[in-house]
Amino acid sequence: MAPAAVGAVAGERGLRSLVWQKLKLSVFDDCRKEEEWKIIILDDFTTKLLSSCGRMTDLLAEGITAVENVYKNREPVPHMKAIYFITPTEKSVDGLIKDFVSKSSSKYKAAYVYFTDFCPDILFNKMKSSCSWAIRRCKEINVSFLPYESQVFTLDVPDAFFCCYCPTVEKAKGKDAIMETMAEQIVTLCATLDENPGVRYKSKPLDNASKLAELVENKLENYYKIDEKSQIKGKTHSQLLIIDRGFDPVSTVLHELTFQAMAYDLLPIENDTYKYKTDGSSGKEREAILEEEDELWAKIRHKHIADVLEEIPKLLKEVSSKRKATEEKLSLSNLSQLMKKMPHFRKQIIKQVVHLNIAEDCMNKFKSSIEKLCKTEQDLALGTDAEGQKVKDSMRVLLPVLLNKAHDSYDKIRAILLYIFSTNGTTQENLDKLIQNVQIESDSDMIKNWEYLGVPVVVSSASQQRKQSRKDRSSEEIFQLSRWTPVIKDVMEDAIENKLDSKEWPYFSQCPAAWNGSGAVSARQKSRTNYLDDRKSGSKLIVFVIGGITYSEMRSAYEVSQAYKSCEVVIGSTHILTPRRLLDDVKSLNRPKDTICIKNEEKV
Repeated sequence: MAPAAVGAVAGERGLRSLVWQKLKLSVFDDCRKEEEWKIIILDDFTTKLLSSCGRMTDLLAEGITAVENVYKNREPVPHMKAIYFITPTEKSVDGLIKDFVSKSSSKYKAAYVYFTDFCPDILFNKMKSSCSWAIRRCKEINVSFLPYESQVFTLDVPDAFFCCYCPTVEKAKGKDAIMETMAEQIVTLCATLDENPGVRYKSKPLDNASKLAELVENKLENYYKIDEKSQIKGKTHSQLLIIDRGFDPVSTVLHELTFQAMAYDLLPIENDTYKYKTDGSSGKEREAILEEEDELWAKIRHKHIADVLEEIPKLLKEVSSKRKATEEKLSLSNLSQLMKKMPHFRKQIIKQVVHLNIAEDCMNKFKSSIEKLCKTEQDLALGTDAEGQKVKDSMRVLLPVLLNKAHDSYDKIRAILLYIFSTNGTTQENLDKLIQNVQIESDSDMIKNWEYLGVPVVVSSASQQRKQSRKDRSSEEIFQLSRWTPVIKDVMEDAIENKLDSKEWPYFSQCPAAWNGSGAVSARQKSRTNYLDDRKSGSKLIVFVIGGITYSEMRSAYEVSQAYKSCEVVIGSTHILTPRRLLDDVKSLNRPKDTICIKNEEKV
């Protein structure tokens, strides 16, 4: 793990800071000996985990001199001790055993072994019989999720989408295995937050959420019976909501115009890395990692693109005027010259230049084709136009998009899906005509396979279902092309206000915690001082979506937390999705997949 690849600083608040503190306490402090350097050995998952919450400088401060991969061949360092921070899988345990085949040929002086979560007996015994002589410590630390942002986590199991929604019977075993793994990972999240939440789930239309809720509740019960203090921890003042991805298909395909969501949808950002050139097309290519440590990114990522385009130039002009910079018109090329003239202000300007590049890239895409799409998408999604008038003929709204040659097939498929979602399904004849006219036969499964997520696609006209009612947000300040609000925001607000329908959102817990957005607690719980002011002692709402979350749904967690100061919302999923990636995943649902659920097959 090179220093540049390591993700976050340890000092920030939220999930990433919590995870770092837990690793520091459970791993680094546990095997610390003054003035003794160690090597740390990681597998693929723990590399991502450590990268998400600590920098190389943090590891150096903990006495770590090198970071290695357990799967790769390494030079022996027999005079040094090694920390093995690995997942309890056969592949990782075999990598550990291989390093200590015999005392005379061992790679390291000794091993301190820390598993992310529960290690099956068969693997533990295999390790014990092979190299127990070398192991000084062996512990399970219960951190088996990735803290992506301060209020966002993932389980890093994108294959769960296929396992949970693929219709073929032969994948049932893989589905059971991945459900077990997800439940174990979610419990480690709750343990890290020190919460034993009341577990609820969305009851329809599929049963994935109820199955996962049952597994999580059982594992929570077992975990808190045998926690580190050997005490039974009662239900805390928190809720965990488990939802299937099909509960809000609209938010997954709609074009979003808030900065983070728009950038990840329209630009080729891979592994949170944005590539750009500061001196026009002939300039040198640079890279920037989009992360919370960048204060400007954290400040503007959830703002509408119009506000971002207004804010960044203001900040740049402030820097320029303070340094008596050029009075020329602000442009990226002028800024490049400015940085050359004033290298000591380079760092101050460079972040702003990066985000101005991103914003301009987004707007170039927007102006070329997305702007016309957005009005159509909003009208279809809401069923009303910008003036609040009801859309009487959805097909008439859709057709101009389908006839426009400027839109690629993905954009047209997204529009067709919004049309289908708006009418809660369409007839087979109508769907066939749409697919033929737009010439998307080869990609038609991107539309048809939504039925596997419990979303109506083909229905008879007589059996069309009633659309779910939504909160009236007409009084909120919104942009005309951004009128849609993710359904999950309604759910979060209702959960905090204790307004969720108990039939639609049943509890799996036998004794759910009292829940009230005002910060009230039940008579059985000790009242807390400064409840509303202290977020750490406040309630938590944990939301988990099976099959991916969108950037707009992530944004909702921050917005609701800001509005309800007494409750912090933490949102997570199997992975984070973009519309294009999701459509590709949906398309593959009815096709054989050989390399599915790999992570679970490794675990014995």
